[in-house]
Amino acid sequence: MGRVLVTWVGMKDLSAAQGKSDDHGPIAEAVSKRSFDQVVLVSDYPKSKAEPFEAWLKTKTDVPVTLKLEKLRTPTNYEDIYRAATKTLDWLVPTLPKGTRLTFHLSPGTPAMGAMWILLAPRYGAELIQSSKEAGVEVANVPFEIVAEFVPALARQGDAAIERVAVGSQPEDASFDSIVHRDEAVSRLIERARLAAPWDAAVLIEGESGTGKELLARAVHDASGRKGPFVEVNCGAIPKELVESHFFGHTKGAFTDAKSGQAGKFELADGGTLFLDEVGELPLEAQVKLLRVLQEKKVQRIGAASATSVDVRVIAATNRDLAAEVQAGRFREDLYFRLAVLELRTPALRERGDDVLLLADRELEKLNGERSPRDQKKLSAAAKNVLRRHDWRGNVRELQSTLLRAFVWSKGTTIDETAITEAVATRKAADAEILNRPIGNGFDLRATLSEVIRHYVARALAQTQGRQQQAAELVGLKNYQTLANWAKKHGVEL
Repeated sequence: MGRVLVTWVGMKDLSAAQGKSDDHGPIAEAVSKRSFDQVVLVSDYPKSKAEPFEAWLKTKTDVPVTLKLEKLRTPTNYEDIYRAATKTLDWLVPTLPKGTRLTFHLSPGTPAMGAMWILLAPRYGAELIQSSKEAGVEVANVPFEIVAEFVPALARQGDAAIERVAVGSQPEDASFDSIVHRDEAVSRLIERARLAAPWDAAVLIEGESGTGKELLARAVHDASGRKGPFVEVNCGAIPKELVESHFFGHTKGAFTDAKSGQAGKFELADGGTLFLDEVGELPLEAQVKLLRVLQEKKVQRIGAASATSVDVRVIAATNRDLAAEVQAGRFREDLYFRLAVLELRTPALRERGDDVLLLADRELEKLNGERSPRDQKKLSAAAKNVLRRHDWRGNVRELQSTLLRAFVWSKGTTIDETAITEAVATRKAADAEILNRPIGNGFDLRATLSEVIRHYVARALAQTQGRQQQAAELVGLKNYQTLANWAKKHGVEL
C-alpha cells in the first residue's frame, strides 16, 4: 500500500531550510523517519519563501515533492484553510493508485491548520501524525469527541460549522455572494439557507419589506442544483378572480376570454422553484387550492379533464407574521405548516450594524459605474454617520433611494452630510408641503393628487408593516387589490 504525506508548511520548516534552527523541522523529520511514496506541500507563504523550502526538502528525500500555493486571508481563517485543503485533496486523490493511504501532518503551520486536518481525516481515511523533540514522529490518535475542545475558535462558530466540515460538505459556492454583509446574524441566516438549499422541502422566508427576501430565495434556488427555472409570483397583485388561472393555467375556451390555452405558474416552474412573494396576501379560498397542489403535486388547468404532475420546490415569502395570521383566522394553519418546513428570517437593516455602510458602498459603486470617472463620487465620514444613525424603515430599498437622491443632488466628488440629511428628510418635507400650495403658474392638480395618494398609501403600508388588506382598510379602500393597483399606478413599492 502506497503512502502520501500531505502537510502545510510551517515557520519551523522554513527556519530549518534557512539554517536558522538546530533541528530539521517537522516535515523533514517526518520524511526521514517514515516511508512515503510522495510528499504534497500546501503553503500560504509567498513563492519566494515556499519554493526554496521545496528545493531544500528535495535534498532530504528521494520521493517526489509537490508544492501547492494557496492564498489565505489569515493563517487562522478556518473557512480559507478548509477551502485550500479540500482543493488540494480533490486534485490529489483522483491521481493516486487504488489503495493509497494519505497521512496528514498536524505539527507544521498554525493550530487552525492542524485542527482542519483532524476534521478532514475521517472523510479521506487519512492517518494523522505529529512530531516533537521529545517523542519524535508518532501517530496521533485524536477521537472526534474532543475536536470541539481542540479547536475552540471553530467551536464558537457553533455545531453547524463543525458538522459541515466533519461530514465533508462541499466548499461554499458563489450562490450567496450577492448578499453583502458582515453582520453575524446575516452570516447565520446564509449558513441556514445553504443547508436548506439541497432539499426539496418548502421554505418560508419572513421579514420586513425591503430586507432582501427575493434575493435570498434566488440564492437558495441557485444553490439547490434544480435545473428548472425560478418563477416568481406576487401573490398580493393577483386579482381574486384570476388566482386559479394564474397558478394552474387554463385550456382554450375554458372561459369567455380564453382564446388559447395557457400554462399556469406551477407548470412554468416544473423542475425548478416557484417563489410565492407576499404569500400572506392570498385570500382563504386560494389558500385551499394551493394546499391541494402542494399535497398532491399535481395541477389541473381550468377546463382540463385531467391533472398533470409537477416537480416544483416552493419558497414562500411574507412581511407578515404568518403564525399570528393563523391565530387571527386570516391564514390556513394546514397551509402554514406545509410552507414553513424550513423557516428563514431576514433581519431588518437597522439590526445589522455597519452593514448599512457596506450596502451603501455597493450601491455607490453601481451609481459610479454609470458615470464617467470625473463624475464619480464618494461618501464623506460625516455622511456615513448619518447613514448609521437613520432607522431605515424601508430597509435596503429606502437606502438605495436615499443614495440615488444624494448622488444626483451633490455637486463635486463628495456626498457630504448635508446632502445625505436632505435625501433622508425628503419624504418628511414632502409630507409637510403637500397642501396649501399656490395654484396657477404650472400647478398640476393630477400630479398633486398622485402625490397625495402615494403619501397615504405608503403611510398605510408602513403602519401595517406591508399588510396590504389592513392598509387598504386604513385608507378606506374596499380590498387589497385596489390598493395594489393604486400603488402600482402611483409608484409606491409594495
